[in-house]
Amino acid sequence: MQAYNDKQPAGVPLDPEAAKDIKLFQPITVKSVTFHNRIGVPPMCMYSSEDGALNDFHIMHYGKFALLGAGLVIIEATAVEPQGRITPRDSGLWKDEQIPALKRVVDMIKSQGAVAGLQIAHAGRKASTAPPYMGDYVETEENGGWPDDVRAASDIPFASHYPKPNALTEEGINEIVQKFADTARRADQAGVEVLEIHSAHGYLLHNFLSGNSNKRTDKFGGSLENRMRFPLMVAKAVRQVWPDHKPLWVRFSGSDLKNEGVLTKDPEGWDIDQATEYARQLKAIGVDVMDCSSGGNLSNAVYPKGDLYQVPLAEAIKRDAAVDVAAVGKIVDAHDAESVLRDNKADFCLVGREYLRDSSWALSACQELGAAVRWPKQYSWAVSGTRKAIKKQKEEEMKKEQEMKK
Repeated sequence: MQAYNDKQPAGVPLDPEAAKDIKLFQPITVKSVTFHNRIGVPPMCMYSSEDGALNDFHIMHYGKFALLGAGLVIIEATAVEPQGRITPRDSGLWKDEQIPALKRVVDMIKSQGAVAGLQIAHAGRKASTAPPYMGDYVETEENGGWPDDVRAASDIPFASHYPKPNALTEEGINEIVQKFADTARRADQAGVEVLEIHSAHGYLLHNFLSGNSNKRTDKFGGSLENRMRFPLMVAKAVRQVWPDHKPLWVRFSGSDLKNEGVLTKDPEGWDIDQATEYARQLKAIGVDVMDCSSGGNLSNAVYPKGDLYQVPLAEAIKRDAAVDVAAVGKIVDAHDAESVLRDNKADFCLVGREYLRDSSWALSACQELGAAVRWPKQYSWAVSGTRKAIKKQKEEEMKKEQEMKK
């Protein structure tokens, strides 16, 4: 179709040979899926769904990233059950009726040449809250919340003004494992190409992983082996139903950031050493890529300042667990992103908030790194003339400089 750009997507160098040393724009293949560059838009909640279903806003929101050159677009955290939403406006895929709305967005992403991803999640003890653009408060039942039915590893609230969660029983744990698997099946039916399990940022699976939030005394608490048990059950159940030829990712926090420094030890809580062992176990199950973030589990976490602060976590996981990784977090500058890949600290760069500021980040990045980039064909006739004019202007300026030196 004329509206499609899947055969010649934007975000690809016009002269691949001239750009062969720019790693950010080299294709990469994982399982049967080829990404036309290493740039991904990570899942970012928009809190704009109705009963979990995506809508026209999401077509526009995700479509623009795919149209303007991102190699991978991961749709926001999508709940496996209604109580697994952060807010009543979260995306969900707990019933078959939600598949068509998701498929509509997935098809849009794929039609522009990007890979369509989806993150599946359970909010755990951070559920039943208001969208952040409305304020930091608990949603009541009258406003669609479920403050008395919030679920977690232990009955410890995330913060003093959050609901007190109910510690899951073993039966409840097994039910949620099945719900993750059922959601994965629906994602496949919707045409999703990359599936990501969310076990970061203080949500349910992270609740269990960290000793800072998991105070259980049964087989799901205490030792690292026990704390990993439930998240690994989820990963195994999802891998069994997710097609072998499709990549499976897992996002996790490399540290709770309880102390200053992303690589600081927190042996009784959650730190890089435990995260590395978790990555090894996930790899053994068949997870293909680890998406390395941090924090979110403690209301008093110590977040470092500055760009690229989470990259050391991705680098450590890649090195010590011998897996493909995605780096994320304050990746703003194209040269910084290129250095992350060139120095073998990660295999993908996920650009989040900067993409909200500039949805054409991939196109700008390629030009900043010295290569001409393909635009969507619908735009190319207009911007090509601009490129030629800029090139001619630069050539004239260089010619004048050379004449002045004579």
